[in-house]
Amino acid sequence: MKPEAKVSRALPFIVTVVILVLDQLTKAWVVANIPQNTIYNSYLGDFISIWHVRNTAIGFSIGASLPMVAKVILFIVVPALLLVAMCVFVYRTKELTTFQRWTVAALIGGGAGNIIDRIFRSDWVVDFISLKVYGLFGFERWPTFNVADSTVVVAGILLIISILFGKKPDRNSVVDKKEHQIK
Repeated sequence: MKPEAKVSRALPFIVTVVILVLDQLTKAWVVANIPQNTIYNSYLGDFISIWHVRNTAIGFSIGASLPMVAKVILFIVVPALLLVAMCVFVYRTKELTTFQRWTVAALIGGGAGNIIDRIFRSDWVVDFISLKVYGLFGFERWPTFNVADSTVVVAGILLIISILFGKKPDRNSVVDKKEHQIK
């Protein structure tokens, strides 16, 4: 692969780094400024609340009662291996559109943000955004989340929509043209 093609393939990882930094900075601010299990402020009445909670499991507290060994394997090792595989896939494949490359890179940033918490914080993932959902899906408030969580959800939805309804990868794109010149 020519250097120009390598740069084109690596460019989406800028969004990975930006999301990772934003996620870790917001979590560091929450830890430094809001005592755990305390509401910092509410906005739009109490529709949006900022409060410092910890999640020792995954979304909706799934797996909270698992033994620590199972949590490490299921919530750190397996996701870390998946993120590495996603990085390799995004970098090497010709089967993704440019938009899909960027959305997968965003997924990687969000996933990495929570894995970093699980590895380096003794009480696991820092969550701080709480939305009132007025009984939707049986919840008065949506489970508290963070920047990484929202990135994974939004990027995941965009990726699925682009796969289902988007155009196929352009074999004549700049990245692919540069790769074909090598062969």
